[in-house]
Amino acid sequence: MSRRTFLLSSAAAAFAQAPNERVGTAVIGTGNRGSYLLTSVIDQPDTRVAAICDLKPDRLDKAASAAGKDNPFTTKEWRRVIERKDVDAVYVATPPHLHAEMAIAALEAGKHVYCEKPIGVNARQVRDIVRAAKKSNKVFVAGQQMRSMSSLIAAVGKIHAGVIGEVYQIKAQRHASADLPHDGTSGDWYFDVSKSGGYLIEQSVHNLDLCNWAANMVPVKAVGFGSVMRYKGQPTGRTIFDNSNLVYEYANGAKMTFTQNVFHPRRLPNSNQMVYVYGEKGAADIMTTASVYFHDTATREEPLHTKPEEPKHAHTRMFFDLVKGTGTNRADWKVGATAALTAILGHDAMTRQRVVTMAELGVEL
Repeated sequence: MSRRTFLLSSAAAAFAQAPNERVGTAVIGTGNRGSYLLTSVIDQPDTRVAAICDLKPDRLDKAASAAGKDNPFTTKEWRRVIERKDVDAVYVATPPHLHAEMAIAALEAGKHVYCEKPIGVNARQVRDIVRAAKKSNKVFVAGQQMRSMSSLIAAVGKIHAGVIGEVYQIKAQRHASADLPHDGTSGDWYFDVSKSGGYLIEQSVHNLDLCNWAANMVPVKAVGFGSVMRYKGQPTGRTIFDNSNLVYEYANGAKMTFTQNVFHPRRLPNSNQMVYVYGEKGAADIMTTASVYFHDTATREEPLHTKPEEPKHAHTRMFFDLVKGTGTNRADWKVGATAALTAILGHDAMTRQRVVTMAELGVEL
């Protein structure tokens, strides 16, 4: 055995969790998303909820009851979770502005990390988390769960295989019928752009990632406009837009247009979310009909997939498979970083009111 092979084998052995060992897992943040992720952890046969952290007592009590069979440690202080020796893996599901600090601390403490999206709300946070993930030998998974959807894996796979040829343009949107509840459980942080990043960074990061995935590229520049039209001054102190209109450019010259708003009537025909990918042979509708429509009118449309069954909690299962040393990481630090940076690039273009390049963000991938 060569020295290189020996070192790689040794690293893999140190990296993987024992196959039959239950993975001690902590969940930091048990709001709407965190509660769902906690359920996904509880549902795995090879995990144990070792610790739960939340600032709000009612959430903490509810989460502890849900994981009662494991009798988890509970606390309001997230660093106490990361310090625990019985914690092997950490889920970070707090408001976005806290993701980077917590994920980095967990990696530096030798924990595997599942970090909800976006992994950062500004370029500095993304840069810091990338550096920490590169340095660590632990698993890092970003919560870009679309990457684990069987239907999208199949659809994007066909695009990458050339079903529409070279990608020329992408048209996408993520619309909602109303603002998030102003007095809801996220109302104390969501409408502060420094904490959430706004709808584009906190929510549309999923859709923008799907566009990049389909194009198999990352944008090099963006320009656009954003504003508050329907919810001016609501709630008091609001600093996030309620609509965004963007154009991104990829290295091959292809363009991606993206819109986001929160005033899309529920009964308006067609989908509130869509991704159309146009190419030399035709166009693919990824999210609604899941079909390809060819320029050649003699050729009928072709399905992108046969509607495969979506495994429950597929993204969490992928994470724990990786912890145990198997599987492929579909949402590693690079996926998380490029998704967040694409959203941040669009946000910066709107707030600076000019063309902004990805290079200006200063994150080395």
